[in-house]
Amino acid sequence: MTAAPITDHSKRERRRVTAATLIGTTIEWYDYFVYAAMAGLLFGDLFFKGAGPEFKSVITFATVGVSFLFRPLGAIIAGHIGDRFGRRVALMITLITMGVATALIGLLPTYDAIGIAAPILLLTLRVLQGLSAGGEWGGAALLAVEHAPAGQRGVFGAAPQLGVPAGMVLASGIMALMTGVISPGDAFQEWGWRVPFLLSVFLIVVGYLVRRSVEESPVFTEIAERKAQTKAPLKELFRKHWRLVILAALTFIGMNATGYLTTGGFIQKYATDDPLNMDTTFVLLAVLGAAIAQLLFTWWAGALSDKIGRRTTYLIGWVLLAATMFMLFPLVNTGKPGMLLLGLLIMTPGLGMTYGPQPAWFAELFPASVRFSGVSVTYALGSILGGAFSPMISQVLLERTGSANAIAYYLVGTMVIAFIATLLLKDRSGIDLGMDNEEEQLRSPIYSLRKRAQA
Repeated sequence: MTAAPITDHSKRERRRVTAATLIGTTIEWYDYFVYAAMAGLLFGDLFFKGAGPEFKSVITFATVGVSFLFRPLGAIIAGHIGDRFGRRVALMITLITMGVATALIGLLPTYDAIGIAAPILLLTLRVLQGLSAGGEWGGAALLAVEHAPAGQRGVFGAAPQLGVPAGMVLASGIMALMTGVISPGDAFQEWGWRVPFLLSVFLIVVGYLVRRSVEESPVFTEIAERKAQTKAPLKELFRKHWRLVILAALTFIGMNATGYLTTGGFIQKYATDDPLNMDTTFVLLAVLGAAIAQLLFTWWAGALSDKIGRRTTYLIGWVLLAATMFMLFPLVNTGKPGMLLLGLLIMTPGLGMTYGPQPAWFAELFPASVRFSGVSVTYALGSILGGAFSPMISQVLLERTGSANAIAYYLVGTMVIAFIATLLLKDRSGIDLGMDNEEEQLRSPIYSLRKRAQA
């Protein structure tokens, strides 16, 4: 298919869409990563002290995963809104919900102040964050991909993916500033930890103004003009495409489980605890440096997928990522910040190649009428199976075995599953995403195992 000529107006609009999806997802993930990092550094003592020294760390990391359990519900709600009323409306709701929940965490009394009510309130706000995150990604991904020319969906679709490393850069940078300059030592534990959460109010205002300025997705505009919205998109999705949802979700688990070692706070805790006892600010700066590298590789991988295909980019990424797993912890265990940074950096090419092309690939897998629900539910399910409890599982494996090798084997196992799922999905790069091609979109994007064996 040949893409239509790009007018100056459409170029300007695409730039606005790129900015809106990038800024919005950056803010959403900043909120999420601030919590994850705080869970690794402080929240065990501040909110879960009552669980005792043996269980407070595991329970704290479990709260990182609990919000993932509500992502599918958020994806269902946002998917229904996005497929019925528009991508843009759904995105405004998720942005505001995440921002309010994050700001309120910054105002919570601790366990010492109100006892068991503190962790209960914290978990409630984590649920709201999970609902928001479950709906955010699908809307941002579709807004970017459905505005893009057919031959550039990978690079345009990478914009919302950049929000993950960009949010990590912002979160790590602000936290490093708080721990190293503004509120070092006890001051950070007393009041400094609240500031990154409260800054979310300002960021949400910026994100709201940017997102309000963009036009609705042209694909949804076409659906609305034809009055072709699906009345029950979730029912339609699982009636016709449940195998695709499961298989596509499995392609996400390897990257998600590995990525959440850093974004889920595990590496920060591992490096700053006994016996390594690395400086908190230096650890946060190392994570920040790796996030910048991941941002660059994610953008590059999106563009690469436009040239060699989504599936091929993914398969190369799995091989690269698996090859780095047994290098990470030996480098971290040296106790040197430079080696920690190197260990995180060598993962970034594989992480980028298995994340950058994701919006374009997922959008091309699902038909227009249920696309928002399809990509959102798939992403949320993959998040649960992959990253939700990755930090907690890693902590348990470390405590049970006394070695990080078990963590490496666990992560490589998730990559093997994702690699197989990737092999079973067809590459449909460049397929027409509009309603006129609905019949072609409905053809199965899953390879038959029997046919592959015969071939």
